[in-house]
Amino acid sequence: DEDAIEIEGFNGEPAVPDDVIDCANSGTTMRLVTAAAALVDGGLAVLTGDESLRSRPQQPLLQAIDQLGGRAESTRGNGQAPLVVGGPITGGSAAIPGDVSSQFVTALLMAGAVTDAGVDVTLQTELKSAPYVDITIDVLEDFGVSARQTGRGFSAAGFQRYDPGGAYTVPGDFSSMSYLLAAGALAGDEAVTVTGAHPSTQGDQAILDVLDDMGTSIDWDRDAGEITVARSDLTGVEVGVADTPDLLPTIAVLDRVTAMAESLSAMGATVEEGEETLTIHGGDSELAGTTLDGRGDHRIVMALAVAGLVADGTTTITGAEHVDVSFPEFFDVLAGLGASVERR
Repeated sequence: DEDAIEIEGFNGEPAVPDDVIDCANSGTTMRLVTAAAALVDGGLAVLTGDESLRSRPQQPLLQAIDQLGGRAESTRGNGQAPLVVGGPITGGSAAIPGDVSSQFVTALLMAGAVTDAGVDVTLQTELKSAPYVDITIDVLEDFGVSARQTGRGFSAAGFQRYDPGGAYTVPGDFSSMSYLLAAGALAGDEAVTVTGAHPSTQGDQAILDVLDDMGTSIDWDRDAGEITVARSDLTGVEVGVADTPDLLPTIAVLDRVTAMAESLSAMGATVEEGEETLTIHGGDSELAGTTLDGRGDHRIVMALAVAGLVADGTTTITGAEHVDVSFPEFFDVLAGLGASVERR
């Protein structure tokens, strides 16, 4: 099966990497592999990424690994990659802020479950993107590992082992679907149907509620896993994205905040960026095609492509290759829906 990937595990004892680990533009990869590298005994792992990833915060995870008995440092001393990581961590308690990234919790639970003492994660601030930790706990359970929410955070008992699992079907990604659903709501001459959309604990499933609140014609056959959306007259809404930050670029078209504000303004939209808000004034705003910088961010590139569908004239997005991080076929799918797409 060309869509299948076969994975051979390391039974909780990863070997010292032969080379530097390049995580490219994937923050999830860097954070999960950083925690896994803290299980390495007798050596060190070095992790890096592209310019965008090297600017993202990792310090809370590095400090947590240190608290659990490992070694984790930023080579530049600024809490950002490149990172040097080693272990083995033995488990115990770690305190982290909850408002930077839920990926820190995911990483610590996944690695902590195979340590001797397990891991007890205390949240110092309110957890943002909480649904992603719910997904983590569900997936761990699918592979025979127990983790749970506590009064102060999350914990995973030690001395656990991951079951081989056999064949595992990865659920459809609602974050990636959101761009196609938005395209259908904005620009589709015919209704667009997205498949593989079965109910799950993914927070990004909230895109369906957002589209519905905006007045989109939308139908979800949960049993078949099919969502059909048709072009509609949309109205403005107020949306909280604290638990679903990956949806912000998509919702902004119908931090990433500044990038979207600047790009939509360049296309002619009336946009106001506040300290914790992004307001887009619809109605009288008419988008015009222009050349835009994708900022090396796959989600911004896809969101701007959707905006380009309803802009007057040609929209050129530099750095479009970054969609390969999460949705390599994105532009092919858009073309299949009837969009005029030219890749250079």
